[in-house]
Amino acid sequence: MTRTLSLRALNRATLARQYLLDRVTARALDAIEHLAGMQSQAPLAPYIGLWTRLNGFEPGELSDLTEGRQVVRAQLMRNTVHLVSARDCLDWHGLFDSLRTTGFDAHFGRLDGVDRQTLLREARRSLDAEPRTRAELGALLAPRWPNTEPTVLAYAATSHIALCQVPPRGVWGAGGPAAWTPVESWLDAPLRRGSVDSLVVRYLGAFGPATIADVQLWSGLRKLNEVVERLPVRSFRGEAGQTLYDLPRAPRPPEDSPAPPRFLPAYDNLLLAHRDRSRVIPDKRPVPLPPGNGTSTGTFLLDGVWSGTWHSDRMTFRIRPFTRLHSSDRDALLAEAVRLDGFIAPQRDRDVVVDPG
Repeated sequence: MTRTLSLRALNRATLARQYLLDRVTARALDAIEHLAGMQSQAPLAPYIGLWTRLNGFEPGELSDLTEGRQVVRAQLMRNTVHLVSARDCLDWHGLFDSLRTTGFDAHFGRLDGVDRQTLLREARRSLDAEPRTRAELGALLAPRWPNTEPTVLAYAATSHIALCQVPPRGVWGAGGPAAWTPVESWLDAPLRRGSVDSLVVRYLGAFGPATIADVQLWSGLRKLNEVVERLPVRSFRGEAGQTLYDLPRAPRPPEDSPAPPRFLPAYDNLLLAHRDRSRVIPDKRPVPLPPGNGTSTGTFLLDGVWSGTWHSDRMTFRIRPFTRLHSSDRDALLAEAVRLDGFIAPQRDRDVVVDPG
């Protein structure tokens, strides 16, 4: 008989995979791989995401990995920028080629009067010479194709060539523009033929139990039914009758396991990696995707569910709950906020305040 998992049981299982029930002692590189990458459109968001998951995490560890080319930021899952290990980038980049190319075609249409292969050769030559922003690349390509917008030329190139972003972007305390370079040149290694099966297994290990629709939403890939069905996975049933898949030995802690308050950065995949987000977002609230570098705003969890947002500026670290908090939750949240504020800006003495719900 197929076991039914309650919504709360799904919540606790996913929190356990995400290192959000208990912080773990692990290397940042190992955690990034365990999490199947970290969304990184806001370039410094993974630092907050690792701080909230790992014991003793210091920003220099991830900065060193970034500058040492052991982790890279590239357009992968959902055609969004993710921070992944170098080996995952080499394995996975080719799996998302169609997302990038169809995304370009849908947004920009045909490149009339432009031979695409010639364009890509010219762009690759320029990008191999040195990393370029899209604006810089478009300006270099424009004289050859003066009747096409430079922005379109640049997006055509960056959508069809395997690229990653380079430091100082993504380096704590530094920062820089989104400059792109070929993955193979940056990592001094050829792209490999990654396995979709392996990608799905990694997703379940980080976000399961999950439906096929969940896997497809997280990855952006389609027609994964046959992939899931050939994997050695275990099936469960959700409260709504949906079929959930999971790795047989993955943690599924008791649904009454305590879940301490946790602060998340903007764009954290916990809130974005399921088609049905009710395990962490009980009221279908849309996830905010604010601009910024990832260290000034985010969300927080109480009892494992999304319960509010946070924001920091020069003078204040402010917590904005969706509802009025019980005193015990408020005290625990404040204590965690003080620790996060000390991580983000140890040199500042800011007020940490909780708005009324």
